[in-house]
Amino acid sequence: MTMLLSVSFAQENTTYDEDIIVGAERIESYIDGLKGKRIAIVGNQTSMVRNTHLVDTLLSLGLDIKKVFAPEHGFRGHADAGAWIKDGRDSKTNLPVVSMYGRNKKPSAESLADVDIIIFDIQDVGARFYTYISSMHYVMEAAAENNKKVLILDRPNPNGHYVDGPILEEKYTSFIGMHAIPIVHGMTVGEIAKMLNGEKWLKNGVQCNLEVITCDNYTHSSFYKVPIKPSPNLPNMSSIYMYPSLCLLEGTNVSVGRGTDKPFQVIGKPGFKAGNYTFTPKSVEGAKNPKYKNEECTGFDLSEFGDTHMRDQKKIYLHWVIDMYNNSDDKSDFFKSSGSFNLLCGTRKIREMIEAGKSAEDISATWKEDVAAFKLKRKKYLLYTDFE
Repeated sequence: MTMLLSVSFAQENTTYDEDIIVGAERIESYIDGLKGKRIAIVGNQTSMVRNTHLVDTLLSLGLDIKKVFAPEHGFRGHADAGAWIKDGRDSKTNLPVVSMYGRNKKPSAESLADVDIIIFDIQDVGARFYTYISSMHYVMEAAAENNKKVLILDRPNPNGHYVDGPILEEKYTSFIGMHAIPIVHGMTVGEIAKMLNGEKWLKNGVQCNLEVITCDNYTHSSFYKVPIKPSPNLPNMSSIYMYPSLCLLEGTNVSVGRGTDKPFQVIGKPGFKAGNYTFTPKSVEGAKNPKYKNEECTGFDLSEFGDTHMRDQKKIYLHWVIDMYNNSDDKSDFFKSSGSFNLLCGTRKIREMIEAGKSAEDISATWKEDVAAFKLKRKKYLLYTDFE
């Protein structure tokens, strides 16, 4: 085992920008446009206005909230990744909660009949396969088809300081990748929304009536510490920074630590001989049936590198995937037969190059020109000063 053990990263403490004001907190910028309107909210546990949920905040201001649309992980953010989200009612407000994950990923005309405006306010982490931007796509599409307005309350992208990874090929379009963008796109949800409209990527090229409430004091070079975990298995900044790279291992027979106290910070599998760390996934909230549940896995604890290591790298870090593959006894079983690795990558080429023995540097070089072209397209839709 080489790369996994030889990688070293700066251990200096991160100084986060504490003066950033997220879109939801800029109430004076959007409150007048909500008065007298029937409102639906697409939100989850991150949809906070300081210490109060957006739903509760707007209700306290006397606004007419009709319903909540719940994305992956549910409105309160407790469900497993990929778990079926059911319709119901919010226990706190008694508002109807309509699922946007499972069979019905797109709001129906019926569900929007009593709505004038849809507010989208969810903390994203800047990876193509993080499904909240796919949910936003369907919200915008439904809004355009039913003549409803979409209001995006923007939030910083904690991985918004770089752009990297293969561009999604149309053949590999799925809910974990709907757009011709790199794995790490370097855009906020507000900027992505502008791109969906501007590039006419919604079905039949429709464009929705869109307004974005921007963040104050944010640039793409900002260090932004997410105050609430955006999903159950991204509990801290270390996991958020590693997620774009380690999530690729979800398409292999390697565990990324779901069911432990270090999800997306440890990697391993039963019987892996090259590792120096062991962990046993258990059934926990947000990971009821994790990969290798109750089985001891051997691998590596990557959390020791702190919460700045991937920020310093500014790239998709393929070494972990390649080294786990190279040191696996049975390579024929490494990539799942379901093809999920290809869906996560947005192409089959990455798997083929790994199997052919290509280095991480050789592989990443293959998407360099595509990323450069995407950056030019991306510039048209940026709302904030770009990174250097």
